[in-house]
Amino acid sequence: MSVIGTARRRVFGIAEPRKVFRRPGFSPDAWSQFGPVIEALAAGYNASLEDASLPALVPKLEAMDPVLHGFAYEGAAMGLAVLDILAPGKRRIAEFVNGPGSHHPATIYVGAGMALARLRRRPERYVGRIDHVLGWAVVDGVGFHEGFFFRQRSIIQQQLPGYLSHTGRELFDQGLGRSLWFSSAANVSAVEDTIKAFPSERHPGLWQGAAIACSFAGGTNRAGMEQMRRAAEPHHDRLAWAGATAAWTRDTGRNPTPHTQQACELFAKASTAEAFAILERTRRELKGVPSADYRTWREACVSEIQSGAARQST
Repeated sequence: MSVIGTARRRVFGIAEPRKVFRRPGFSPDAWSQFGPVIEALAAGYNASLEDASLPALVPKLEAMDPVLHGFAYEGAAMGLAVLDILAPGKRRIAEFVNGPGSHHPATIYVGAGMALARLRRRPERYVGRIDHVLGWAVVDGVGFHEGFFFRQRSIIQQQLPGYLSHTGRELFDQGLGRSLWFSSAANVSAVEDTIKAFPSERHPGLWQGAAIACSFAGGTNRAGMEQMRRAAEPHHDRLAWAGATAAWTRDTGRNPTPHTQQACELFAKASTAEAFAILERTRRELKGVPSADYRTWREACVSEIQSGAARQST
């Protein structure tokens, strides 16, 4: 590790990830449930601060458990984005997502969003520079960061950044909902109680995020997923998207898991292969539509997924 890398890690690094789980509002079981996830994210983040050279960084990420690769790449993207912001001139995130990280685009953009939150930058200014559809995931990263590290203002006081657009608010709440899944130790009842305390117009985004975390990171069994489906019944379309997008993210990352397959089948009523095909094709089609955004992608995909489920039930 270089002198500069040592200094960067000392100033910006995550020394003890477990400390985060000791904050007020975190379940005592959260660390035992999701410790490996946060350790992978922190390891990727610290590694990128130590040496941002992709030939040096990527082997460290690939050496981790494949199931956790998405989180490791997310952490690495967070570190690379911090360096991009503090020392402009290089395009580390662009090189990462267009190069060796091309199979983890969603988690890379989420990680970049966490860096934007950490350095108090407005995320929507960056969306158009990267990907006008999937780039909105940076706002999800901001929401997750706020829910994870600033629970009092974002969850207890329910503060929502005033600078966000309508799509931005949805993605912020998606990230916030994801943070609830981790901090509750995958307790559906606790997530439900927290979401109920929010204004009803924020429920869809929050359930969408909690279900994405459930589908992608796991933490519960089929009974827990069915409980979530009942609790979020008015928002079944958001759960369908959660299961489908988790399946797309894992299949793109070449690290599918049984719990993601189960969530996709239960929430979206589609196989992971079907969900992947729909999301991938629709995303490619929307690349040529400048007015399209994340909501456009979600609505188009969910409509097709639900149409397919309806045909199968008849």
